[in-house]
Amino acid sequence: MSEAERVICPVASLDDPRIARYRNLKDRDLARQGGLFIAEGPLVVRRLLASDYDTESVLLAERKVDAVAPLVPAGVPIYVAPAGVVSRIVGFRFHSGVMACGRRKCLPALGDVARGWPARVTLVVLPKITSTENLGALLRISSAFGADAVVLGPSCCDAFHRQSVRVSMGAVFRLTLVRSRDLAADLRLLRDRWGVAPAAAVLDDEAEPLAGAARPDRLALLFGNEAEGLSSEHVALCDRRITVPMKLGTDSLNVAVAAAVFLYHFTSAQPKAGP
Repeated sequence: MSEAERVICPVASLDDPRIARYRNLKDRDLARQGGLFIAEGPLVVRRLLASDYDTESVLLAERKVDAVAPLVPAGVPIYVAPAGVVSRIVGFRFHSGVMACGRRKCLPALGDVARGWPARVTLVVLPKITSTENLGALLRISSAFGADAVVLGPSCCDAFHRQSVRVSMGAVFRLTLVRSRDLAADLRLLRDRWGVAPAAAVLDDEAEPLAGAARPDRLALLFGNEAEGLSSEHVALCDRRITVPMKLGTDSLNVAVAAAVFLYHFTSAQPKAGP
């Protein structure tokens, strides 16, 4: 892209209305304003720009213009401010100097996603993750291990919350996300219509130990939040209950750590008949 095609907009003050998207707006307010979200950091913004999500604008510290501006599509405003202005926007002194405002897409329905599944499928199902940091980590881990989709329950927090996007390291832009309105009904559909076997990750000495757990061709792993775990209703809808045995008095793992352990086991395992 030529210099003439770049829309460079100098910003001298925090009060400039053109950067209101970045200044003191809560995530839910951005979501209401045309389904917007904020991406922070050079790597996350690069992944947004390389994705099929629309970028509404980019905000750069002056020192970052040469590195990032050439990646911005023609016609997208690039707001350039002194480092001190950018630091005040985000509320702390040390900042990467790279931010962008993106636009959400409509998430597909479960049925639309299921039609394109291959014979071997790994799904991550999150009924009620309430920590945006944990959700971001779960999205990054799901992407790393090649999950075919992540299903977000009705009570799950927003995957495009600023912190979730940042912790995911941009994985949220690559993953197939499904927002379920009725997770119990969708779990039944997964099993009965699409042959996906749901398995609950639980803390229970009587559950099946992960180390010996075989995987079916089509598998959905359910992870609960750390405070409450999975509800009895969701566990009852699963074909299996699987656990990582704890030692030395440890009562649990962080949900993202647990998901990494489960996904490593099942994505490296060869399909075979379950017990």
